Amino acid sequence: MIIRRSTEKDFSRIMEIYEYARHFMAAHGNPNQWGPTNWPPKELIHCDIAEGSSYVCLSDDRIVGTFFYTKGRDIEPTYQVIEGGNWIGDCDYGVVHRLAGDGSEKGIGKFCIDWAFAQCGHLRMDTHGDNYVMQSLLKKCGFILCGTIHVTEDNFPRLAYEKM
Repeated sequence: MIIRRSTEKDFSRIMEIYEYARHFMAAHGNPNQWGPTNWPPKELIHCDIAEGSSYVCLSDDRIVGTFFYTKGRDIEPTYQVIEGGNWIGDCDYGVVHRLAGDGSEKGIGKFCIDWAFAQCGHLRMDTHGDNYVMQSLLKKCGFILCGTIHVTEDNFPRLAYEKM
C-alpha cells in the first residue's frame, strides 16, 4: 500500500468509501458518529483536497482508504479543552480525522495511522465512544487514552488519544 495526497479526480471514490464506512459503523454498533449527519459533508472533502490535507491509501493502484492529516502547533481547536485527563505532550503534533477504508483488505487503517505517525512522531486522534473498532485500532497502534473532548458537529463526546 502507498499513501498520496488526494486530488479532485479522487472525490467520487472518497465519497464511496465514506458511504461504506457509515454503513460499517452502523452495523458495528456505532450508528451515531457519522450516520445521522451523513458525515463528512462533500464541501468539507473538497476543502480538504484544496488545502492538501486529504490523503488516499492505494493498493495495486486502487483507492482503498482515505483520511485527513495535518500537523502543527495547536492545530485542532477542539483539542484545546480536554476533560478527565491531559494530553501527554505540549509540542507540535499531527492529527488524523475522517479515517475510512473500503473493507477490501485488512490493515488499511493501521497503515494510514502508521504513515501519519511517521510524518511527525506525535499524533492525536479522537473517536466516538461507540466506535469500538477504532478504539481497538488506536490501542493496537500504541495510542494512550488521554481524556474526552467535544466536537462541533454533534453532541456526542469523543475519546481523545495520543501517541508520541
